[in-house]
Amino acid sequence: MRRFILAFSLLMLLALFGTAASAQGQTTYTVVPGDNLFRIALRFNTTIAAIASANGIANVNLIYAGQQLVIPSGGGTTPPPPTFQPGAGGSYTLARGDTLGAIARRFGTTYQNLAQLNGIANPNLIYAGQVLRISGTNCPPTGPTATPVPGAPTPAPVTGGFELGGQVFAFAYPEQMRGAGMTWAKLQVVWNRGEPASIAQDEINNARNRGFKVLLSIKGNPAQIAQNPTQYYQDFATFLGGVAQLNPDGIEVWNEQNIDREWPAGQISGAAYTQMLSAAYQAIKRANANVLVISGAPSPTGFFGGRCTSNGCDDDAYLRQMAAAGAGNFFDCTGIHYNEGILPPSASSGDPRGNSSHYTRYYPTMVSTYRGIFPNKPLCFTELGYLSPEGFGPLPPAFSWAANTSAQEQAEWLAGAATRARSSGFVRLLVVWNVDATTYGADPQAGYAIVRGNQCLACITLGAAMD
Repeated sequence: MRRFILAFSLLMLLALFGTAASAQGQTTYTVVPGDNLFRIALRFNTTIAAIASANGIANVNLIYAGQQLVIPSGGGTTPPPPTFQPGAGGSYTLARGDTLGAIARRFGTTYQNLAQLNGIANPNLIYAGQVLRISGTNCPPTGPTATPVPGAPTPAPVTGGFELGGQVFAFAYPEQMRGAGMTWAKLQVVWNRGEPASIAQDEINNARNRGFKVLLSIKGNPAQIAQNPTQYYQDFATFLGGVAQLNPDGIEVWNEQNIDREWPAGQISGAAYTQMLSAAYQAIKRANANVLVISGAPSPTGFFGGRCTSNGCDDDAYLRQMAAAGAGNFFDCTGIHYNEGILPPSASSGDPRGNSSHYTRYYPTMVSTYRGIFPNKPLCFTELGYLSPEGFGPLPPAFSWAANTSAQEQAEWLAGAATRARSSGFVRLLVVWNVDATTYGADPQAGYAIVRGNQCLACITLGAAMD
């Protein structure tokens, strides 16, 4: 993702944007590092297909810095660089695809400050060609702070605007992830009693060595909980405190703990999880106050009829139990999963499946449900994905609902979700499920993967959404 750095000279800014020239009525453009055809097409008000056709490009993912592209006639012109000067106020002319949040990050301020400075009542309503005043003072982004826990050390503020990440398995595509605008990598750690915190070190190193922030989704062994829950909660918390000392950027405490695949049957309740979360949060913050603590995202489901049974709970019922038990005191960000959509993220009705009015079917109603239960906490999507069988063959019966979703729709919907999330003002993190899974069986994880062979359509669309 292209970023403006205040110390850059005007010449370096121009270089960052690439160069466009006109000769005999024809526009050419020189590709710069970080470019892709989606971004270039947006810039010149044309399409990927038109540029690819004009330049004989067979694979739209394969362009390179320094390449000269012919821009089909009728395209626009490269938007001018911002007139902001270091240490002084200035202005910026909006280009197509800009968001207030992205502009704020470029200039080291917040979208709230930009909105106030420019008299913008709705940060989502800005337009290409609009000129924004930019303050001359750096204002680092602000964010929610964790609710203090009695008797626990005061955590450092959780700062920063919206960020994008991806869940990885082989971690073989860091460049594609960076091109998609991802700055976080999520990896899962499974702990068994007696194992040291050092079992998480390799995962942290894998992310850091590739230049990513690291989110560890850490869960234990459900069978071990059943033996002595209270003691297990304390042992698990001690382990997480040890992991926090290894300096990850975030820890998600467990995963989909509202179903019996991840928690012992007969003991599933939001109150029980809150006991664990309380111990975990205090141990993590005592060891490293800078770690972002995310509550374990429940499995999004309506299987249990809006209630809790011995085998599981619907996620909204489970979250309400957590809230009633005081869980809001013990995490920085509400964990949320959304991975069953077959419509664009703008849709809130029209799902052709049964139970089409259920909130888990749609991005907007998932968000409003979770926000309604913990309104004072930001959301962290630790999984958000769209399933497509394209290139893999028929889906297993349990996932046949996604049979008609194409890879192009997957790419467009992911970008749409990222755009909605970053402009919302209350989503802190969105982790794409997933980057590089290869398993395609009863659990068709590869059908959610955005890298397929040598192509990553979603890397293009997400990169444009995050630019």
